[in-house]
Amino acid sequence: MDLHYSEADREFRARARAWLTANVPDAPRPAHGPAAAQFDRDWQRKLFDHGWAGIAWPQEFGGLGLSGLQQVIWYEELARANAPHHINTMYVALMHAGPTLIARGTTEQKAFHLPRILNGDALWCQGFSEPNAGSDLAALKARGVIDGDSIVVNGAKMWTTDAQHADFQELLIRTGPDSERHKGLTWIICDMTTPGIEIKPIRTMMQDDHVNMVFYDDVRIPLSNVVGEVDKGWSTALATLSFERGLGFIGDQLELYERVCRAIELAENTLLENGQRAIECGSIAQRLASIKADTIAIRSMTLADIAETDRTGEPGPKGSMMKLMVTSTHKALSEVVGEIMGWDFLEFNGDRAAHPWTYDYLWSWVFSISGGTNEIQREITADRVLGLPKGR
Repeated sequence: MDLHYSEADREFRARARAWLTANVPDAPRPAHGPAAAQFDRDWQRKLFDHGWAGIAWPQEFGGLGLSGLQQVIWYEELARANAPHHINTMYVALMHAGPTLIARGTTEQKAFHLPRILNGDALWCQGFSEPNAGSDLAALKARGVIDGDSIVVNGAKMWTTDAQHADFQELLIRTGPDSERHKGLTWIICDMTTPGIEIKPIRTMMQDDHVNMVFYDDVRIPLSNVVGEVDKGWSTALATLSFERGLGFIGDQLELYERVCRAIELAENTLLENGQRAIECGSIAQRLASIKADTIAIRSMTLADIAETDRTGEPGPKGSMMKLMVTSTHKALSEVVGEIMGWDFLEFNGDRAAHPWTYDYLWSWVFSISGGTNEIQREITADRVLGLPKGR
């Protein structure tokens, strides 16, 4: 990857900055519920209508096909403009399902689903984790039985983000008779309006119903919805997870730098109980400086990760290293901001716009679990990046 900005790159940044300045919504995103989902659909539709949807998707599938460096520029400008956060109800569709379909889907699946994702018509959720198969995804039990030209699904899924708003689901089930672990799994597209699906929201510490239990009772899904091959869905699932742990977190990776800058500004304008400006407290200033250095390192790692994806077509296991570092840096920043703000940091009513720092702190704990826990990321790094022997 050429890290020097070309004239085209500089022109692209100026164009992106000007458009975002003129089009970022004035009203904050609703905290949760149907209004939040509609806000996300509307923002995605605006991006689509103005030619900014699918920045990483190939042009042949309706995307912009931007270079890796221009993707970085776009996310930097999103963070600078404080534009709607990319991790919203459109996230699974844009960062999971879409890229997975591009890489592994049939011509018919791509033709039907990709335009609906890009224009905001279709929201997706992920049906991977189960009550006893979260970090150990290969232990999943939800079963699908082939019956004619359909797969009949029974079982349950856990922590299903935004299932109550989703139109479709990327669903991983066990179809191989008597299969265990990674064998006999199938990745299938599930229409969330199919009879037999029951969704039960789970109230979180962020005072929303962001995650859900989903139950399947003889849910009949067409075999034509299988992505990849029946009983060979683990390979497809790994592709999905690689997008999530790699390119799916670019926005978070690059937004961290802007958060640090805002935290430094907060420290410059906040008085501690002793009357001292927070930035004049040696330990706070030192921690902010260290975190800022980490965000600069994260940007460099992001560029390297994108360069690898440009070469290979799919993100590699190094994305786990990225997610681990972003998670720890995110949490460290939230903790120092809590020290700066004092008791005000503890005020939270579920409204992210009113209490952004507190929301980010709560989200930092979610982030250390979602997409694979920190422990799983370390295991993937040890196994697939460093090639260390497996522990007993």
